[in-house]
Amino acid sequence: MTRLMRWALNSYFGLALVVIGANAVGLLAIFLIASAGGVFSQLGDNWNHAVKLMLIYPAVALTVGVAMAIYDRRRYLRWLDDGRKPTPVEATRMLRLPAAITIRAVLLWIPGVLLTVWLVNHYTDYHHVWVLTAGFTLGGLESAATIYLILDQLVRPAVPVLVGVLGPVVHPTSTVLVRVVMTWAVSAALPGLIVIVVLSDASIPASDRVRAALLFSVIAFLVGALATWLLARSVASPMRAMYRALDRITVGELDVRVTVGSTSEIGRLQHSVNELAATLRERMRTEDVFGKHVGSEVAERALAGTTALTGDVRVVSALFVDVTGSVALSAEMEPEEFVSKLNRLLAIVVEATETNGGLVNKFAGDAALCIFGAPLALEDNATPALRAARQIRDDVVSHGELDIGIGVARGHVFAGDVGSDTRLEFTVIGDAVNEAARLTAVAKKVPSRILVSESVVHAADPEERSHWVRYKDLRLRGLAGRIRTWTDKRKPAEGH
Repeated sequence: MTRLMRWALNSYFGLALVVIGANAVGLLAIFLIASAGGVFSQLGDNWNHAVKLMLIYPAVALTVGVAMAIYDRRRYLRWLDDGRKPTPVEATRMLRLPAAITIRAVLLWIPGVLLTVWLVNHYTDYHHVWVLTAGFTLGGLESAATIYLILDQLVRPAVPVLVGVLGPVVHPTSTVLVRVVMTWAVSAALPGLIVIVVLSDASIPASDRVRAALLFSVIAFLVGALATWLLARSVASPMRAMYRALDRITVGELDVRVTVGSTSEIGRLQHSVNELAATLRERMRTEDVFGKHVGSEVAERALAGTTALTGDVRVVSALFVDVTGSVALSAEMEPEEFVSKLNRLLAIVVEATETNGGLVNKFAGDAALCIFGAPLALEDNATPALRAARQIRDDVVSHGELDIGIGVARGHVFAGDVGSDTRLEFTVIGDAVNEAARLTAVAKKVPSRILVSESVVHAADPEERSHWVRYKDLRLRGLAGRIRTWTDKRKPAEGH
């Protein structure tokens, strides 16, 4: 069916053949009504002249209809012949094609019905004018409804192009309600009314009326089956494509796109499915980019929550990493070379931190602050912090590009969002962060390149504590009292 519609759409005479075929349905209905009503048996001796007169208008209407269809082909489908996309005006006009041609078909049928009824009444002995008028009118309406349904199918292959120009639209004449009403008219209402008209003519013998009613019932059944199948197909096929697309979206396959093949509510739903997939793709991209800047945990927390400032005081382990002699190195190296080495260092920091359940909270030039225990609480945040410190030190030493110092401290901090309603940043504020930064400065001169406060070691599990030994009690700038510190047993040289 789709291939046939595409051929009719592209063929120069396709539209004319569709209109002729649909009008033939109406002529057949009128012929059967006239035959069942005994019109042909009552033509009398002058039947030859009467038939000729009756055929004049159908011939004229056929000629006019074909000429108008060829004109419509140029008017509505010039863009297709030119091999280009339609302009917005042409696209809108194309959507009106089924309704426009259907209305014109009705206008062509009206004088034909009136003229034929007058001729039958004037040249035959059949004078039940109201029966003829009703029957022929129903035949014309059957033809017009058939034209609409066929043309609605005809423009379907062009809808994706039209929607690409106009955007998602719901055209009033292409809604599901209009299609259902037209299908009901073609398959049930009009054939049923024709049967009523035939049966109500008492001048027709009862046996002929029953035979005519059976004939129209069989025709109605066949036409109804075809029309209903087309309607069901026009709804079921896109619905099937949409639920398959939604099934893929639910399992994370976001490279989904369904063809928008209708300007009805179904077409709008198809567009919505595409928009949903695009929105989710953009959200995933945003979350990915956002996560690279602030960490995946903070990104998920921010995207799932609100823009309100939130936070709480909790115990965390803070790990600070800083490059030794960065000022001198940046002066000695080309900027690109220094940045490349710095990026490789920070990649090590990120991998070790995230592997151990921590968050790289921020980069500050050649330094990095990593947090264990926020925003996601950890039952034990000291052990993974110490483990990450050793892993970072070992990986940096193995690369042999830069020298670093690492400080780790533990304590109460505020962990949450700071900023304004338009700009937020997740951060941690407290003595533990300051202490870790101060320990880092001293750690650059320690053989193991790591210094941690005693509170971190005591909070770690026994296995991790076995890797650490007491170092010195230090007085750190800006902090009261002396800090009991520990260092890693293994020296950098022992890591090779």
